[in-house]
Amino acid sequence: MHSKKRSSKPILREEMQPSENIVSGRNAVRELLASGRDIDKIWIAEGDRDGSIVVLIAKARERKIPVLELERRRLDTICGVSTHQGIAAACAERDYSTVEEILEYAAARGEKPLIAIADGVEDPHNLGAIIRCAECAGVHGIIIPKRRAVGLTAVVAKASAGAIEHMRIAKVTNIASTVDELKEAGLWIYAADMGGPAYYDTDLRGPAAIVLGSEGFGISRLVREKCDFVISIPMYGQVNSMNVSTAAAVLFSEAARQRNG
Repeated sequence: MHSKKRSSKPILREEMQPSENIVSGRNAVRELLASGRDIDKIWIAEGDRDGSIVVLIAKARERKIPVLELERRRLDTICGVSTHQGIAAACAERDYSTVEEILEYAAARGEKPLIAIADGVEDPHNLGAIIRCAECAGVHGIIIPKRRAVGLTAVVAKASAGAIEHMRIAKVTNIASTVDELKEAGLWIYAADMGGPAYYDTDLRGPAAIVLGSEGFGISRLVREKCDFVISIPMYGQVNSMNVSTAAAVLFSEAARQRNG
């Protein structure tokens, strides 16, 4: 039994997140990578490390596409067939923008940037609702992370009720680093979290990014520490927080009111 060389970068593991935009099979994934189309993630079956799989993993990493390892039977479920040859890719419903393109769009409109940052939102219905709320409020773009978050799947597109076609969405490797870049570009960063002043007492008229946390864990510690301000939605009932997409609607609407009132 020959030994296999271990990659210096471990393959990530994650819970299965089915998508309708699946391309499976080695040749099909190879052509997809060559096309330059945006890819949310690539799955490989546990134990598949022969020549062609290794090459495809390397090409994915060159493009900074997450590569995730699943049990073969779970990969069967994602693909709907067992003839995937140990690899499948989840395509984005539409191409991503860059952070620079979002800022350029705001500048072209003669407006101060208003950006939403979804720090690890995993539910596609929540992300779709956030996109819809953001578009209605005139948000210039949304930033999401490449890992441990949902991408632009068909479910997200449907939940956005068409708003995904009008919203610039950037997918970045590191949210904390992106926050630093936005601050250098002159934006104020607001963390939507508990413990801050009420959102309606906060001036949101300047160049701003509003950070929304994940459903289960909120905003990550490092990202929260990098934010300039914390803003909160006062709670008067027995439940101590809103769903993330509901909170987004409240905050985006207030920002729109202040900017256009």
